[in-house]
Amino acid sequence: MIDATTQSQGPLEGYLVNDGVLAKDEIGWLKKSSPSEPIETLRQRYEQDGYVFLKGLLPRETVLECRKAYFDFLKPTGVLKPGTDSVDGVFNTKNDGADFPSIGAGPDLDNRTGPGSFAGLVEQAHTEDFYLNFARHPALKEFITKLKQWTDDETLLLPRSLLRNNTPQNKAIGVHYDQSFLRHGEATSVTAWIPIGDISLQGGGLIYLEGSDALGQRIEEDFDKQARERGMTDEQRLDAFNANMMTTGWLGNGPIQFSKEHGGGRWLLTEFEAGDVVLHKPHMIHASTINRDPENRIRLGTDLRFVDTSKPYDKRWLHPYRFDDNL
Repeated sequence: MIDATTQSQGPLEGYLVNDGVLAKDEIGWLKKSSPSEPIETLRQRYEQDGYVFLKGLLPRETVLECRKAYFDFLKPTGVLKPGTDSVDGVFNTKNDGADFPSIGAGPDLDNRTGPGSFAGLVEQAHTEDFYLNFARHPALKEFITKLKQWTDDETLLLPRSLLRNNTPQNKAIGVHYDQSFLRHGEATSVTAWIPIGDISLQGGGLIYLEGSDALGQRIEEDFDKQARERGMTDEQRLDAFNANMMTTGWLGNGPIQFSKEHGGGRWLLTEFEAGDVVLHKPHMIHASTINRDPENRIRLGTDLRFVDTSKPYDKRWLHPYRFDDNL
C-alpha cells in the first residue's frame, strides 16, 4: 500500500509557472494513493482533499500505445526530433514553438488551424479511434462509479474531452476550476486527468492549489452573485467567458499571484508515470508548470469528464472537442 502522507519526492525549487518561479514555501507534494486501498478510504480522501492521485490505475502499456499512436499521427508536421521514437515525443527544437500551439495554452490559434496543420491534426486527434478507445478504458468508468457510488447505467463519459499537448517552453495552463466550463449542469462531475506518458518534475504536469475545493466553490458563488447583480441573462451568467472572467475562462494567468491574493496556499505537484490518473472535483483549483523537460519531451495528457446522468449535466459536452465550440 502506498503511504499517502509521503512528501519527499524531489527538490522544492526551480518550478516555472506563467508568472515566475515557485518559491519553496509555495510548493507541496500531491498525496499518492493506490487503487487497491479500501474504496471508503479513497472516497474520504477525494472529498477531503478535492482530488485523489491514483498510481497505476491504467496499464502502462496501454497508455504508451496511445502516446505512440498520437505522435505517429502528428509526425508529418515535423513536431518530433528526427531519428527519435514517436513514443518518446521529443520536440524538434529547431522548430518555432509558436507553430505548435496547445489547447488552452501556448500561442494564439489564429491562422494556425488549416487542413494538415499541426493545430488541425491536434483537433482531429480527438475523434481518432486510437484516442477514443483509450478514453473508454473500462478501468476508468468502473473506478469512478465505485468512488462516487453511482450506478453503471448512470455513469457517463462525456464525449467532449481535452487532449492537450504542451511543447517545451510554451506557456502553461492558467489557474482555473472545471465547473466554469460546465455551468449548464450541476457541480457533480468528476474530472479524470490522465498523463499520457511519463512527466518529469520539470515536464509541465498539473499542479493543484492545496485545499482549494472550498475556495473554488466560494469564488463560483461570488461570480454567480455578481452576474445576477449586473443583470446578466442566464446564458451570459453560465458562460465561462463572461464579464466576470478572463477571456480564456481562467481565474488568473499566474499561480503565484493567484495564491497570494487568496491566502497564500501551496501548489501541489509531482512527477507522473504512464498509468497514473488524478481524479478531481469540479471546483478544485489547478494550473500547470511550464514544460522544461530536460529531454525536451512533449507533455501529453487528457481531461475526461464523467457525470451522473440521473442529475442535470452540461449537455454541450455531448459532442467532441472543436477549436470553435466556444466552451
